[in-house]
Amino acid sequence: MEKPYDLEERTFLFAKECRIYIQKLPKTISNIEDGKQLVRSSGSVGANYIEANEKLGDKDFIFRLKISRKEAKESKYWLRLLHDLNPELSHYSDSLLIEIDELRKILSSIINKTSS
Repeated sequence: MEKPYDLEERTFLFAKECRIYIQKLPKTISNIEDGKQLVRSSGSVGANYIEANEKLGDKDFIFRLKISRKEAKESKYWLRLLHDLNPELSHYSDSLLIEIDELRKILSSIINKTSS
């Protein structure tokens, strides 16, 4: 996956790639339910980052970034479950797991720099 410098675009691409991955999964009850959770949390990473950029002040900015980071951690959880239960599609989920770790680290870095 191409990694743009623009974090809004990068979070959008992550959410999009998660949806493409979910479409490839076998239609089992657990994949469907875990996939729904991943759709929500992966989209929330970017949506909350966009909200942070429309901040009402520094406290609001940090608060929204923390929510975005929390959603990134949740996305990783659902991805790990899907990854472990669908090893035949690990070539898709491997890159998503790497990307969500990078996004979480970027968000943490912004939070730490802004809080200082």
